[in-house]
Amino acid sequence: MGTGTSLTARQLLGLLVDPGTFTSWDEPLGPEPAEAGYRAALARARERTGTDEAVVTGTGRIGGRAVALVASEFGFLGGSIGVATAERITRAVERATAGRLPLVALPVSGGTRMQEGSAAFLCMLRITAAVQAHRAAGLPYLTYLRNPTMGGVFASWGTLGQLVFAEPGARLGFLGPRVYEELRGVELPADVQRAETLAARGLVDAVVAPEELREVLRRALAVLALGATTAERRADGLDPAPEPAPTSEPTPASGSEPTSAEPPPTGPGTRPDAWEAVRSTRRPDRPGTRELLRRTAGELVLLDSPGGRDGALVRALAVLHGRPALVIGQQRQEPDRERPFTAADLRAVRRSARLAEQLGLPLVTVVDTAGAELSAQAELDGIAVEIAHCLTTLLALRTPVLAVLLGQGSGGGALALLPADRVLAAERAWLAPLPPEGASAIVHRDGAHAAELARSQGIGAYDLADVGLVDAVVPELPDAAEEPAAFCDRLGRAVGTALGALTALPEAERLAARAGRHRRLGDTLAGRTPSA
Repeated sequence: MGTGTSLTARQLLGLLVDPGTFTSWDEPLGPEPAEAGYRAALARARERTGTDEAVVTGTGRIGGRAVALVASEFGFLGGSIGVATAERITRAVERATAGRLPLVALPVSGGTRMQEGSAAFLCMLRITAAVQAHRAAGLPYLTYLRNPTMGGVFASWGTLGQLVFAEPGARLGFLGPRVYEELRGVELPADVQRAETLAARGLVDAVVAPEELREVLRRALAVLALGATTAERRADGLDPAPEPAPTSEPTPASGSEPTSAEPPPTGPGTRPDAWEAVRSTRRPDRPGTRELLRRTAGELVLLDSPGGRDGALVRALAVLHGRPALVIGQQRQEPDRERPFTAADLRAVRRSARLAEQLGLPLVTVVDTAGAELSAQAELDGIAVEIAHCLTTLLALRTPVLAVLLGQGSGGGALALLPADRVLAAERAWLAPLPPEGASAIVHRDGAHAAELARSQGIGAYDLADVGLVDAVVPELPDAAEEPAAFCDRLGRAVGTALGALTALPEAERLAARAGRHRRLGDTLAGRTPSA
């Protein structure tokens, strides 16, 4: 990791902002400090950087969208925050809030300016209070942590972004390595404070190169702006957004009323054999969450998750058939191994759910998992506790929640993502406390009866509609793996339709319906007709 970012504040702003649209908000600073050495250091910093302080603020446009910007200048005393610096940042945040502008902060800093001591240190509270007011006003606050971002900046306004991006290889942390070594007598391992390490632990949303940041911000702001428009229209009693006309509709099942228990008809609506459906959802060529998003999203910002691209969790901001949403889904496998759902994944689910609520976006969960991680470490990490907390978080969420049962739905790892206002299911999707082989091992003490258990437990999509979990079944003609593009388009349209219906409901009515829905789940079990 380097000692400082290679781009100045104005160079980075030049990469991000539409040409000719940046307008500075910076005003003359207060009186010079009394101490001669400090005055001289400030003068040298101004001459070297061409800026009058360690931060540049203003407004500009990114992809035609007006935003407020706060950019640190590392060349100015290491981007350190003094009282005047903090006042400039605070005024910029307050001006963004008053103007109802999204705010993009681009910190790079060694932390508090040591020449000003406690007075400067306490100014982190001033900045944080302004940021909190901005977020409380329902306005986006996005941060991009550059190399390095340390100390009080990292521990306050730098990491308070609803979305936190980071520069590749950036050193990000609370205590600088020299200070750590002086205080502890040992070196701090280099990778501990690396951006990629934090992203792998779910502490940073995405690691983004400076030259790619403009497009990531453009997409994120497009999703958030559509979400804000949806919320405003809903508050005015209007339909949240124009509904794209679907070319095909999902097969109706039931929400408040169970589907008929009579034998299924022939043709595309026939219930798949439960065991064959289980086997189908394990095909490596079956579309997963990432493919679904790539094929259906109008705007897409993939966010990092615990374990990175090798992990089981997919997080994204997306526009799905005209509807903005925050998506959290499970990527069940790669060609040679399953991806278990970990305690860290579940913590990231809860953080993402709260983020959706803060941003006023619907939450879409996509369930496709062979189950939660089964290991001694998982037990020590509290995976069962994390599942419980996911359930309570999603049940209490005030934003609309749509769940999609895409394929495998095994155990607590699947259950954690299923509390929702409405549930869609792919025709061959299934949900069970254990995979059929595991159920067979419990009931028959061997795995030879897996097919029998699959057929008798009522795990298929239509069975789940019978007991009130699934509201609509999306056909596979005959198998999603054999028609990935058409299936993803069909499911994407069903998602758009369902989001439109949910966002049109008044919040109190929707939350009351959610509570009633979960109170009734399973009531029709006695009348269930098992899959063939």
